[in-house]
Amino acid sequence: MTIDERLAELGIELPELPQPIGAYVLWVQTGNLLYTSGIGPQERGQFPYRGKVGAGVTVDEGRAAARLCMLNLLSLIKQGAGSLERVERVVKVLGFVASAPGFNDQPMVMNGASELLQQVFGERGRHARSAIGVNELPRDIPVEIEMIVELKA
Repeated sequence: MTIDERLAELGIELPELPQPIGAYVLWVQTGNLLYTSGIGPQERGQFPYRGKVGAGVTVDEGRAAARLCMLNLLSLIKQGAGSLERVERVVKVLGFVASAPGFNDQPMVMNGASELLQQVFGERGRHARSAIGVNELPRDIPVEIEMIVELKA
């Protein structure tokens, strides 16, 4: 089964590629590694999730925001690599979670992204990960994620 077939089976349609909100590129490829910039939970030019997890944003909403970030990243990787079929392995996921004071369940929030990768890529989607709590993120978004993938030659 191809990745596109797997996405269809899961009922997932990848969103339009988000535009950068600063002076940077969305990805850089060096050798067989593709590094992405950080991407927020953007949908059709809007940010449907705003605020800090633990104060106004629930863990479930944070998980949904992380999943949306990953959908955006999959669109970005598809464009950068030419096809999601070229993904040999997801190497690393780095997640930033805007957290209210005392909130320390960042790993649960980031599971929204990690579980999606495993659903889409199977074993190739299992990855190293960091889930870091931060005070603020751009545009008051609750989650921003970047990642590294290994591409097939």
